[in-house]
Order: sequence, then C-alpha cells, then structure tokens
Amino acid sequence: MINWLDKLLPSLQTSVRRGSRVPEGLWVRCAGCAKALYEPELAKNMHVCPSCGHHARLGARTRLEYFLDNAPRLELATDVLPNDRLRFRDTKRYRDRLSAAQKKTKEKDALVVIQGELAGMPLVACAFEFGFLGGSMGSAVGEKFARAARRCVEKRLPLVCFSASGGARMQEALISLMQMAKTAAVLARMRRSSVPYISVLTDPVYGGVSASLASLGDINIAEPGVRSGFAGQNIIRDTLKLEQLPEGFQSSEFLLDHGLIDMIVPRRELGARIASLLAKLNHLPMP
Repeated sequence: MINWLDKLLPSLQTSVRRGSRVPEGLWVRCAGCAKALYEPELAKNMHVCPSCGHHARLGARTRLEYFLDNAPRLELATDVLPNDRLRFRDTKRYRDRLSAAQKKTKEKDALVVIQGELAGMPLVACAFEFGFLGGSMGSAVGEKFARAARRCVEKRLPLVCFSASGGARMQEALISLMQMAKTAAVLARMRRSSVPYISVLTDPVYGGVSASLASLGDINIAEPGVRSGFAGQNIIRDTLKLEQLPEGFQSSEFLLDHGLIDMIVPRRELGARIASLLAKLNHLPMP
C-alpha cells in the first residue's frame, strides 16, 4: 500500500524543480539536486541528501553533537569574547555586527570548543560556526583555538578542528591576520610534543583560515564537495585575467588530486574514520 507521503513527494519535487517555493517548516530544498527533503529524515542522515549526496552546512554545535560520544562534555574558553578595539565601522559598526551575529547564532563568536570523547577516547574538538560573520577568524577565535591546543598539550589529548570560514575578520584588520601566526605557532608546539591534530575541512574554507590552522593538520581531511582556497574563484580569475579555471578547481576532489589534503571522507563515516586514525596515532586498540 502506498502512503500519502509517497504520492506527494514526486509531485512536490517536480514543483521545486520548476522554481516554486518549498513549503516552510518540515521541508527543505537540497542545494545540490533541488529536491524537496523531509527535514526530520534529513537530520537523521546528518543533513546529507539521500538522493545526490550533497553535504549541507551544519552549525558548530550540531556538528559536534553528531561527532562526539554521548558522554560528559566540557565547553572550553567560554570567557573569551570578541572586542571592537579599533572601533571599526563600514556600513555598520562592528559592535552592532557582533551583537546581531550573537543574537542570530546564540554563540559568543565563530568557534565552539568542547572537550569530550570519541569512541571512548578523550579529545578536544572545535568547530567553526559559519553563521557567525561567515565563520571569520578574529582575535577571540584565535585565542579560543590557542587555548584548546594548549590544553591538548597539557592533558596529552588529540585535537580535531572542523573548519568552515570565509577567512580573517576584516573588521579587526591586522589583529585578525595575527591569528594566522598565533594558531600556526601553537600547532607547532603540539607537533613538537607529539600530540595529534586532525583538521577537517567543511564547506567553505577560505582566506587566512585555509592558509593556517585548516591546512596544518597531521592529517588533513575534507568532506565531499568542499570548496577551499586562499582566494575565491572570481578574484583569482579577475586577477590573473583568466577566462576559465580548471574543472572542479578548489573542490575537495581537486585538492586531493593535487596533494593538498590526505583524504575525502563522507560525513557519516567521519567519526569512525577519525577514531581509527587517532587510535593508530596513539598506539591504542582499534575502536
């Protein structure tokens, strides 16, 4: 017997392809194939489209909720807040942009850091909130990441970071660019201490984040279809006066082919794959 949902879905998907609006609430449109997807079912599939495999963006806390074990967790660096030291203003005051982003995302800044467990192994995991000013890295993000890395050295815990960022935060000017050196320095300290760091690129990763902490993992992983590079394609094309760029340029598949990342792992397999890698790096039994 065919239920009402089976009858409704094909016609609804057809209407979506023709450009009509997806009903709000329980239905979302896939950015990859434009099909209408049932939100509760999509959430069960970690927001990966069952039809085309498109990996939708995730909020920082949702990503960490999927990734970490259901065990006691401790959020770190909660006292680190962004600061408008330059009293910057473009079309809006920076302090107003911060206030709006905090209200929108319910986060203090664009990085969430949590100490928890993965397959029973203790670790620190952090994730960028792209909804907070494009996941840009300012002084607070750099300080949060540095504190996470220092705690990992102190407690001998591996660090996993999920990057999703437009780059350095322009409203903080040189202060934001300094975070590239700051995060690179603390990762060098982790490496000298033989504490593992795994970087996971999620869509998108650009600018100063791609040129620093996102590319400095002992192992660099990307989800399928991620876009990553120092500058966007339009900027590169216009600067170099190119008519077109190589097919798939800056995609995770392109990065893998050119040796810029170590592997591409679908979202549903990330937890198991990273747990296996950490067990090998720490000479532990396989989970």
